[in-house]
Amino acid sequence: MKIAVLQMTAGVDPAANAIMLVDAVHQAKAGGADILFTPEMSNMLDRNRVRAAATIRPEADDSVLSAVRQAAAATGIWVHLGSLAVQGDTAADKWRNRAFVIAPDGNIMARYDKIHLFDVDLPTGESWRESSVYQGGEQAVAVRLPQAVLGLSICYDIRFPAVYAVLSRAGADIIAVPAAFTVPTGQAHWHVLLRARAIESACFVVAAAQTGTHEDGRSTFGHSVVIDPWGEVLLDMGEAPGLGFADLALDRIADVRARVPVIANRRPVAEAVLP
Repeated sequence: MKIAVLQMTAGVDPAANAIMLVDAVHQAKAGGADILFTPEMSNMLDRNRVRAAATIRPEADDSVLSAVRQAAAATGIWVHLGSLAVQGDTAADKWRNRAFVIAPDGNIMARYDKIHLFDVDLPTGESWRESSVYQGGEQAVAVRLPQAVLGLSICYDIRFPAVYAVLSRAGADIIAVPAAFTVPTGQAHWHVLLRARAIESACFVVAAAQTGTHEDGRSTFGHSVVIDPWGEVLLDMGEAPGLGFADLALDRIADVRARVPVIANRRPVAEAVLP
């Protein structure tokens, strides 16, 4: 199975980001990929929430989603749209950080709302409150592709292994982790967390990432990676935006699980009780 991974520096204008995404769909198809993976917040990365509110739309009206669906249908390729910021079901609802799996006919085959939201006060004085404007999801999601089962997660989910245990129990062969990691946390934790999730799930992990300095002033880590079930890094795209390709030898999954049967040996664990 051949995959394409988009590493991008998304701006605040969805129309400009849509152009990059549609171009990536066509390049991925030309490169022989079966599926394209894109980063978290592919439609817009904007920490100015007043400005962002003017462009965030319900899923049915999102121009980026529509453009990518049309490109997928025109080229006949699967697309994992890492995530989009979309309006909830009503104007009064909070936003959703939502991933989409789009089939080669342009139909949406799966949706996943990011479960874990990043709420923190940092020693630097920075404060992040995703939950103030976003509603977290509640359901893990996996979808069957022609060659494999794809499990969905988004960015901060990577710090919560229970998500990946659920996905591996559901039969996931590949787990997507689209992200917009900050530079300090990326330098410290990105590779080790992704390798750990691949090893403990005995799955391929595909992490398409945002990179560089964005229009809203933030900087993201990049280093989009593809990791095999043994924890070996098959692709690391460094810091430059662009499109990368990797071949996934899916029979590697059975080989790794036979050598270290973490799925078969997994048992439920009761809560610890202090005496």
